[in-house]
Amino acid sequence: MLRRKPIDAEHEGHQQLKRTLGWPSLVALGVGGIVGTGIYTLTGIGAGLAGPAVILSFVIAGLVCACAALAYAEMATLTPTAGSAYAYSYHALGEVCAWVVGWSLILEYTVVAGAVSAGWSGYASGVIRQLSLSIPEVLLKGPGAGGLINLPGVFIAVAVTGMLLVGTRESARVNFVLVVIKVAALLAFIALTAPAFRGEHLQPFMPFGFEARVEADGVKRGVMAAAALIFFAFYGFDAISTAAEETRNPARDLTIGIIGSMLICTLLYMAVAAAALGASPYAVFSRSDEPLAFILRALGHPVAASAIAGAAIVAMPTVIMVFMYGQTRVFFAMARDGLIPRSLASVGPRGVPAGVTVLTGAVAALLAGFVPLKDIAELANAGTLLAFIATAASMMVLRRTEAARPRPFRTPLWWLVGPAAILGCLYLFYSLPLATILRFLAWNALGVVVYLAYARSRSRLAAKA
Repeated sequence: MLRRKPIDAEHEGHQQLKRTLGWPSLVALGVGGIVGTGIYTLTGIGAGLAGPAVILSFVIAGLVCACAALAYAEMATLTPTAGSAYAYSYHALGEVCAWVVGWSLILEYTVVAGAVSAGWSGYASGVIRQLSLSIPEVLLKGPGAGGLINLPGVFIAVAVTGMLLVGTRESARVNFVLVVIKVAALLAFIALTAPAFRGEHLQPFMPFGFEARVEADGVKRGVMAAAALIFFAFYGFDAISTAAEETRNPARDLTIGIIGSMLICTLLYMAVAAAALGASPYAVFSRSDEPLAFILRALGHPVAASAIAGAAIVAMPTVIMVFMYGQTRVFFAMARDGLIPRSLASVGPRGVPAGVTVLTGAVAALLAGFVPLKDIAELANAGTLLAFIATAASMMVLRRTEAARPRPFRTPLWWLVGPAAILGCLYLFYSLPLATILRFLAWNALGVVVYLAYARSRSRLAAKA
């Protein structure tokens, strides 16, 4: 259970992925994964939990992610294979830790794909109502919102799955175009709301305090409660690390992709959050499923509001695409290692692991159709926080056990950045709702059972022992 996979381990030739991606595609992959539901939708939810101080929540979540991003950049260039945090844990922490991380990554990648599909549906449903299309309301909302099924969310999850099956290079090109549309829409939002900025909208700045506390209505609020939720808005850069095996020049391109996408998105997030809070009282727009479009309508920009909603409808699928892509590569790595059925590691003529792609799309569609967005986002955060902790820990362990191995990118002040990432993630995890923490622990308890009953004896390392 503590056996480790050598960094230089070879894989069967027919299970190798094709190297087709350069750094522009990786930056777009990161921006496509980071900029999405977090800024289009969770800005409103976060403001409802922290008030105007949600700006601090963005800063805190961004700093934690920045520390994690530096660790990811080192690990991705040190071991440029598919698998991300799962693979890093296998090399540094042992098989059982790798399994737990891989099992938790299902919560990040597949569950996020479902969450963003549900968030996309909020904008799509608004356009459907505006056009007076004859679609029953019960088909536009999941059971948790008083409907029957979130049909738009199911549709987009299935559509993105089809896109991924076409091929990695083709998917990357589509992602690049959609990312440009998405960023342009956010810049337009900032420009239109800037003249309406009112300082009084930021008062009181911290109505619910800093620490995450349960209010009388049973909801945990505060700056840290919002940070634990909108942390969801920042990750996505780690999906770049799952593309390591398909990167033409991993030593250079992965570093540019991971760190570059984080810098771009952090600056963009700060500007959008400040513009939204200055243009409208947080208590007003926090109730909307499409807060940015809601603010523009309130300011008398109905055409721009429709354009923002349209850009979200067109471009938010990039997030779904990135996280589905990440999940398929993690599943691919786990299947290649024998921890899940090895047949799932088969690669088709287009260089795509079709079996795991279809599986991921089906699960994401079910989540989008029936589970509330907020519950999905919080559970996804728990899985991601564990992956970030494992990556930082792996980076520090390999600095000791593989000290002489060349590192194309070295995390600066690794002895400080690594612990900062771990402690920051632990604090964010503690700030999550208790129900989310319990669900996460239950999910991993199930994962340990699956490992002991199936994966442990079928591992490739077990076969070689």
